[in-house]
Amino acid sequence: MNILKNIDEVITSEIETLKVLKRCVNSSFKKAVLMIFNCKGKIIVTGVGKSGNIAQKIAATLVSTGTTAIYLHPTEGMHGSLGVIKKNDIMLAIGKSGESDELLGMLPSIKKMGAKIISITANLESTLAENSDIVLFTKISQEACPLNLVPTNSTTAALVVGDAIAITLMKMRKFKSADFGLLHPGGTIGKRLLLTVGDIMRSGADNPLIGINDSITEMLLEITKKRCGAVSVVNKEQRLLGFITDYDIRRILEKKENIFSKKIKDIMNPKPIFVFSDIKATDVLDVMQNREKAIVVLPVLNRKNKVVGIIHMQDILAKGV
Repeated sequence: MNILKNIDEVITSEIETLKVLKRCVNSSFKKAVLMIFNCKGKIIVTGVGKSGNIAQKIAATLVSTGTTAIYLHPTEGMHGSLGVIKKNDIMLAIGKSGESDELLGMLPSIKKMGAKIISITANLESTLAENSDIVLFTKISQEACPLNLVPTNSTTAALVVGDAIAITLMKMRKFKSADFGLLHPGGTIGKRLLLTVGDIMRSGADNPLIGINDSITEMLLEITKKRCGAVSVVNKEQRLLGFITDYDIRRILEKKENIFSKKIKDIMNPKPIFVFSDIKATDVLDVMQNREKAIVVLPVLNRKNKVVGIIHMQDILAKGV
């Protein structure tokens, strides 16, 4: 057996299915999207077997992009779980043949409840299609399986239709990255979208600060004590006057100058780059990394231009951003 040839054949078969699917898109797809967009209740996605697996994924995608949805297993539905369906809800039913007993068994109750039914099926003459308010036809002439039995092309088509609906609704709802982050607080995605500088920065007693009239010894002790490799120079109103890093200190020492003969203003950078506490940590990381010479530490100001903390690149990376 030529393994790579077989893999290529399956991929080609599924690509051809999607090309056919594009030609199936008609006004029914628009009606379905508008019906879901205007739904006052929730979307119940259901299917049997492999279609059920696709239904779970579609429900999850809808929920994570701003459309209230749940997955309902038809068997559970037949044994009491139909109670989750209300009059203002919409059932999105997935079935290639449209003749699965478990799926059809729910239809009479759903119709009596007054909920709408949208189906995704490859059989326009099926019982499911006949009982649907809107039918989304996914023409499948052959599965990628050589026996034409294992759901492959049919599940791919249903999944793509679900994704297309979810993303279209996402755009219609003007769903932003901040909304996405709110629904994904865990993992790297959530951290990149939600964490601000204020969530990560070293503040309070951990924020290294000195006054412009403090001694070099006090400055060195503050940098050493706070272990951040830098210190903000502030006035009595906590306004930023300058910034001193390990690099500034090394530069003096490399010149073999007596650092203790210097004043703070002689060493500090009087116009340092700074960031605000309410901006995204990922944006700050971009500022730090995407420069000719990377910056590893920055002073943090609030919107009243007062120094409220210090942010180190390692602090951001440690959070998984």
